[in-house]
Amino acid sequence: MKTRILSGLIMLPLVILLVIGGYVLYAGCFAIGVMAVYEFYRGFKAMDVHPSFPIAVVAAVCLYVIGIVDHLGLADAKTLMMLWFFGVTVAGLLYLFKIEERKLSDGMATIVGIFYAVFFSYHIGLIGMMPDVKILVWLVVITAFGTDICAYFAGVFLGKHKLCPVISPKKTWEGAIGGVLGSVILCGVFGIIFVKPLMIHCLIIGLAGSVISMFGDLTASVFKRKMGIKDYGNLIPGHGGILDRFDSVLFTGPVVYYYIAIVLGMGI
Repeated sequence: MKTRILSGLIMLPLVILLVIGGYVLYAGCFAIGVMAVYEFYRGFKAMDVHPSFPIAVVAAVCLYVIGIVDHLGLADAKTLMMLWFFGVTVAGLLYLFKIEERKLSDGMATIVGIFYAVFFSYHIGLIGMMPDVKILVWLVVITAFGTDICAYFAGVFLGKHKLCPVISPKKTWEGAIGGVLGSVILCGVFGIIFVKPLMIHCLIIGLAGSVISMFGDLTASVFKRKMGIKDYGNLIPGHGGILDRFDSVLFTGPVVYYYIAIVLGMGI
């Protein structure tokens, strides 16, 4: 019980960030992305792989500056984003130039970590700055955590058939189905209460986001198994580190953002 209370207290500031939104949430996503990539890189050390955290921090700063520039309409963000992708790739490759000290895996892990932890989490901040639909940022959390909670209980009471026994032995098909259904219901309720005109879209996001969130959870499990670690960190009692708790959120953030941008035709 004490562990759960401590976990709740640590997660409370994140809920506050969602309530405030805007640049405050944007800054929070930057912090989460940096902490997540740090944990991700630290996990590689068990494999004697050493990514560059300084490169990741510089990449994160540049990415979030580009987002602000785009939001304020000060420059062509499309060109700047292409430049950012080019810069991250080149920086990761240049990191290998100390060929006597570094392995190919050091550079590859550097690039993957930036895209996985920094770029994916960046989308959540973008949703929070959308002028007309920023409230939909809550769907990122509802789909990810809703799926996780509902899948857990469905798996405990109904689970019989293993989903991915090699990757995550406790996950079952019954739990996965329960997670998807729970996410759809929760997103539908959210839509009815807060954005009734977009209720159908909330249901669709609940469905797609739930499936993708499970991919995010399983992806994190694959990395941890290959790294030989149980958790990425110990920041959140009973839940590990930031990346342990937000592995599914990293995947649902882009899904919600691109749905809003492409299907609803809205952007920052």
